[in-house]
Amino acid sequence: MGIELRTLGRTGIMVSRLCFGSLTIGPFQANLTVAEGARVLRHALEQGVNFIDTADSYDTYPYIRAALGGWTGEVVIASKSYDYTAGGMARSLERACQELGREWVDIFLLHEQETALTLAGHREALDYLLSAKQRGQIRAVGISTHSVAAVEAALGMPEIEVIHPLINCRGIGITNGGRKEMLGAVEKAHAAGKGIYAMKALGGGHLISMAPAALGFVLGLPAVDAVAVGMQSQAEVDMNVALFQGQPVPAELATEVGLKPRRLHVEDWCQGCGTCVPACPQGALQVRDGRVEVDAGRCIFCSYCARVCPDFCLKVV
Repeated sequence: MGIELRTLGRTGIMVSRLCFGSLTIGPFQANLTVAEGARVLRHALEQGVNFIDTADSYDTYPYIRAALGGWTGEVVIASKSYDYTAGGMARSLERACQELGREWVDIFLLHEQETALTLAGHREALDYLLSAKQRGQIRAVGISTHSVAAVEAALGMPEIEVIHPLINCRGIGITNGGRKEMLGAVEKAHAAGKGIYAMKALGGGHLISMAPAALGFVLGLPAVDAVAVGMQSQAEVDMNVALFQGQPVPAELATEVGLKPRRLHVEDWCQGCGTCVPACPQGALQVRDGRVEVDAGRCIFCSYCARVCPDFCLKVV
């Protein structure tokens, strides 16, 4: 039995329910070599995963390009950008196509939207993506978000076809509301024809010890078409493929994966400049005694802090 495929909303794009979240193989988390990361990705493709999530800020395009070398099967790639101007978004799309070695990107999202006001501030970039769709460079346009308010705002925007929201059984990391409010907003969005692929089903790593139940919760939501899961090894791919197929995880595989929670590591050379503090959407960072401290209860391992650190002090491990 293979991994189930579903159509992403009304986009007509058919995706595997398990989406490979590529942030974890890149420089801000596992920091695998391109060859190592490509092997993990290729293994996922061989197991029936045809959906890959990336972003301009993840620096994982080279991994994806290497994994796709010689691959003849259908692959759907979703990327994202923080850019809010037409020129900036044009450069983001051009970079994606160039580094992926493709003439198009299947799905392109406005990264980390928060409210209707945030969406309004990105209108110029959104309009550029819509024009790129008309030219055939993009198949669908959407947003990624941790926020209930952004999902609700997208409901009134027919041009937003795909939403990549944060959903998990504990509501870890959801902003502008909790689990109940996010589920309600997502159900309305899906009923309106939006494609939904969830993120942080494992709470960024906090729920790894209860992975079967946590993934089962999100997979059991009728409004969720697919779920992006970060994977760093072939063993993690095999475990998630089994879970998405409704099969038990063999004991030896569970032991190999480890099922241990992740953490945000701060290197000894941190000077406490504070650049990372405003980049954290969860308010999990503060500078104390000349060094950044992490509130482990708030951190969801999104790596937004790591990408802005000028001294490369932060990494999810």
